[in-house]
Amino acid sequence: MAALSGCNLVVLNPAGDVASQQGDLVVISTLLMLLIIVPVMALTVLFAWRYRQSNNTARYEPDWDHSTQLELVIWAAPLLIIICLGAITWVTTHKLDPYRPLDRIASDKPVPAGAKPLDVQVVALDWKWLFVYPEYGIASVNEMAAPVDRQIRFSLTASTVMNSFYVPALAGMIYTMPGMETKLHAVINEPGTYKGFSSNYSGAGFSHMRFNFLGLSNQDFDGWVSKVKSSGGSLDRNAYLALEKPSEAVPVQHFGTVDPKLFNAVVNMCVRPGTMCMSDMAAIDRAGGLNAGGKAAADAILRANTLAGFPDTQATGLCTVAEAVEAAANSGAVQRPTVTPISASASPAGPQRLANP
Repeated sequence: MAALSGCNLVVLNPAGDVASQQGDLVVISTLLMLLIIVPVMALTVLFAWRYRQSNNTARYEPDWDHSTQLELVIWAAPLLIIICLGAITWVTTHKLDPYRPLDRIASDKPVPAGAKPLDVQVVALDWKWLFVYPEYGIASVNEMAAPVDRQIRFSLTASTVMNSFYVPALAGMIYTMPGMETKLHAVINEPGTYKGFSSNYSGAGFSHMRFNFLGLSNQDFDGWVSKVKSSGGSLDRNAYLALEKPSEAVPVQHFGTVDPKLFNAVVNMCVRPGTMCMSDMAAIDRAGGLNAGGKAAADAILRANTLAGFPDTQATGLCTVAEAVEAAANSGAVQRPTVTPISASASPAGPQRLANP
């Protein structure tokens, strides 16, 4: 106990209200289970001493086989504890759902009416963390800041493999997965510098996948935002593709401007030019896939991408290679063009996503 007294038990003494409630769960669950464990350990010693061989005064009942009172104790006590744990689990699973917006920022502080959460978009890269602040148009690598007593609304994803975002002082860990977006709501209640890391092994540079979480006053946070904006770096799609490449022990980086559609492109795995977004694929599939409805959806996506300034992400429809060649020839626009599938491994007889002929 003396040696452990020098440890900083962040999980049981966090600086964020969500993490504090989760820490209370650990304590409550442990105490409830000790209600069984401690008596059993004590009775084990008591029985061994009382019924020792040398104690001739102990009751000796070799034909004993049942006791209603003992059965009631053996079954009732664990049942009551399971009922208590079940009730606590049910309530806190809903109350501390990471997708659920906060209804308080501390035990005695409800969320102020009209208060706007701080939106932070998180991307787990190999092997570093990217934080995008869409409200301010800035981004940082391996450093995150947030004002004290302001709700933080995280949107999280990953570039290649699954990771787990974890700041013990802030809230419980939440998975980040490529092609998916997870949510987390949390708040920091005390100023300070806290450690964040990935708690899910993701490769060679995993041990360096750490960052500082800065809990700042409103004034200091505004100063941090100004510092990042003045850094001059720009995070567009090309810069992201360079940043996405695997690297270890990456120092803190700041970007004063960010492509506002970057995070959505990361989630839909279409940052690279010429790649169709998963949401577009799903829209075409919902419209009918290979039939005329799917073609109409593809044309609509093409027009929308062009108007949005992304003409390099185009869809000419979903079809087979033979159908594309025949349609082009019948139109009279070209003479039997060669159509090259984006995926060279796709079967010529099966549905393919085609490059522009």
